[in-house]
Amino acid sequence: MANSSQTKLLCSCSEILCSIQETTTTSILPTEPYGQTFFKFPTGRVSDGRLIPDFIAEKAWLPLIPPNLQPRNSNSQFTYGVSFASAGAGALVESFSGQVIDLGTQLKSFKTVKRRVRSALGEAETKRIFSRAVYLFNIGGNDLFYALFQTSSLVNLNAKQKLVDLIIGNTTSVVEEVYKMGGRKFGFLNVGAYDCAPAASILDTANIGSCNKPVTELIDLHNKKFPDGLRRLQRELSGFKYALHDYRTSLLDRINNPSKYGFKEGNKACCGSGPLRGMPTCGINQTGLSYELCEDVTNYLFFDSAHLTEKAHRQFAELIWSGPPNVTGPYNLKALFELN
Repeated sequence: MANSSQTKLLCSCSEILCSIQETTTTSILPTEPYGQTFFKFPTGRVSDGRLIPDFIAEKAWLPLIPPNLQPRNSNSQFTYGVSFASAGAGALVESFSGQVIDLGTQLKSFKTVKRRVRSALGEAETKRIFSRAVYLFNIGGNDLFYALFQTSSLVNLNAKQKLVDLIIGNTTSVVEEVYKMGGRKFGFLNVGAYDCAPAASILDTANIGSCNKPVTELIDLHNKKFPDGLRRLQRELSGFKYALHDYRTSLLDRINNPSKYGFKEGNKACCGSGPLRGMPTCGINQTGLSYELCEDVTNYLFFDSAHLTEKAHRQFAELIWSGPPNVTGPYNLKALFELN
């Protein structure tokens, strides 16, 4: 039975982490073996099972959060939450343009949802729901990858800093818009250690298995500056409260020390092809290439070349939900949900 926290909303705006259940907003629909662990069929989640928002919703006594684009969504469903996630999306409209729904467009969809809820429930109830909601963001990593591999202009620190500032500026601008619409409680993840994911660690053929240094530099620069942006929002926006999880550190520790967390493979994918199964062929035959699939997915941190397993998502959800301040701070999501 759900408790009173079920009246709260988990609203997800992000890239690879948020729940997309019956449909996906990417140009390629995941097929089997995606979804095999929990749902037993592909659900649009780029994993073998559930994602971080699924586990967060469970802890908050909420139903699975429906995607905004799911057919037959009702206004009553949105009172428990909604996901605007688009796998591969970024904070910049240029990142994978035409293939994903960027963060700014997700914001427009969010505004449409609020109008629908207000029409159904009235202004007072809508204001109450949106002020008590927790808004979960994970964005920026795809922008860094896209910029690095699509342009040769990122050759000096100044260009890299400008890119990072633009990504963070776009992200915080969207957060400010959600704040203007009533949002007060926000959860964030910094950019994870995807420079060390199978897809990235096979790019340098002379150093297979090593983290990709150019990507590492951009991620570190972003993650150093991102907390400053959040602290600025905290100073300028009355009532703004947030949880920031150090996703890079927690993911990197699992890549480097998989057995410590119950995994046998930290940088080899369960599903894919080529070295470390790092080629993104899992469930997709557009390239004409076949893929390999591991026997026991619970041994793996990565399900495919760049996305995690359900087991990994469960562990990160625990850290975001109730981690100490040095892991998730200044609040964790449990504390945010308990705030009125």
